Amino acid sequence: MTNKKSRTGAVRKKGLGKAVGSGGQGRQALEGRGPTPKAEDREYHAAYKAKKSRERYEAAKERHAARGGRAPERGSRPRKSDDSELVTGRNAVLEALRARIPATTLYIAARVEMDDRMREILRLATNRGTPVLEVMRPELDRMTDRDTVHQGVVLKVPPMEYAHPMEMLDEIVDSDATPLMVALDGVTDPRNLGAIIRSVAAFGGQGVIVPQRRSAALNSAAWKTSAGAAARIPVAMASNLTQTIKEFKKQGVFVVGLDGGGDVELPGLELADRPLLLVIGSEGKGLSRLVTETCDAIVSIPISSATESLNAGIAASVALYEVSKLRAENGA
Repeated sequence: MTNKKSRTGAVRKKGLGKAVGSGGQGRQALEGRGPTPKAEDREYHAAYKAKKSRERYEAAKERHAARGGRAPERGSRPRKSDDSELVTGRNAVLEALRARIPATTLYIAARVEMDDRMREILRLATNRGTPVLEVMRPELDRMTDRDTVHQGVVLKVPPMEYAHPMEMLDEIVDSDATPLMVALDGVTDPRNLGAIIRSVAAFGGQGVIVPQRRSAALNSAAWKTSAGAAARIPVAMASNLTQTIKEFKKQGVFVVGLDGGGDVELPGLELADRPLLLVIGSEGKGLSRLVTETCDAIVSIPISSATESLNAGIAASVALYEVSKLRAENGA
């Protein structure tokens, strides 16, 4: 008969310093885990991220002051490589001049029929010192696309030079203003870009950031929609939006992405008095995955269930208004 003591399963293993049975373990479970940590002490919580952002921002301000307000070298400034743009048609040219789009040359067809619009176009161009050239109509036809109706008038607009995102942030810090900027992720309609620039100016923001790829350009349509605000609000171009967001976070800027499935609703946003970067996605696809993962918090705007989503320009306006209102209430 086999000896039971020789079987491995019959040997009682010694405990590692704990009493045999469940009594000791039960007492440990009953002791609990102590008081719940504060929100700002929990690493996954938005309040913790806000506290860390505030500390980084104060450190960045001290470094900036130590440099005497001089911005560090940022390398080459990104810019669009597009050629000069041509604004065609009497209404479009008139609106562009009214919106103070920087123009280099106004082309007028010889013996063009004059009306009130043409007279105002000539008056605005002359008052601003824009060169006016009279050319033959076939020359205007060659300058424009085959399907374009130029109506005897073409306005030449230079390519836009963009600011560097970090230089723009340094200038805001140097002005002692609380940063409030908007970054666009996949917004390709220049009219949305113009509307967002206008809202940034209206609600106390200081700048807009667009990615180098798959983004609306600051062209004549954006200038027209901005109603002249593009002349006051700098637009920076990021070669890589995700990396730019990470750099902003290192400088203490709290990054908030707007998305319908956000964890926090916009009204009463507690972080409105902090240095903020609002990231707006496209109306169809919303924020990209990498940008969503990089944001400190994802915030949603409560809307009626009958409405699927908000236009990017409208969403930015609502968010900027809420931030502006909360800052005014807090005296920020």
